[in-house]
Amino acid sequence: MLGKGLTTAPATAAFSNAATDFWHEHAFDTGPSGQTEVLWVNYRIQDPSITTLENHLLTQQALIPLTGEVIHIVAQSTPEGGPDLKTLKAFRIIPGQGVCMRPGCWHSSRVAGKEVTCLMLTRLSTTVDLVAHLSQGQPARESELRPLEQSVRVIL
Repeated sequence: MLGKGLTTAPATAAFSNAATDFWHEHAFDTGPSGQTEVLWVNYRIQDPSITTLENHLLTQQALIPLTGEVIHIVAQSTPEGGPDLKTLKAFRIIPGQGVCMRPGCWHSSRVAGKEVTCLMLTRLSTTVDLVAHLSQGQPARESELRPLEQSVRVIL
């Protein structure tokens, strides 16, 4: 989780005075030769049925809601590489908090109400690859979208 607060920061990577506070929260890893990207994402899906999970193979990804709460669903990978539904968890991320997912973390996001805008840290090549896959049908090389054999419902 991101947004744990100043009290959890290492003393050598934190500063506080009357004017400002800042602290180390997380060292972001985009993998070998990856270029870090700040991405804006709007989530609108309100359907509690999860029918597909997404996985990024090369980079960590951070998600930070800005305008509302996001329900985030994650699962570990099986030894064969698919989503392990026995590890599936859903949790709420409020604005000012966030989550980092390591490569290989299967995930999906939902909102309970209106559209939510989020800041995302990811790898530029992962975004370009995913856009080519979703808009032009190109094979995805850095991500995988996997339909589930049975949908899973989350409580929103």
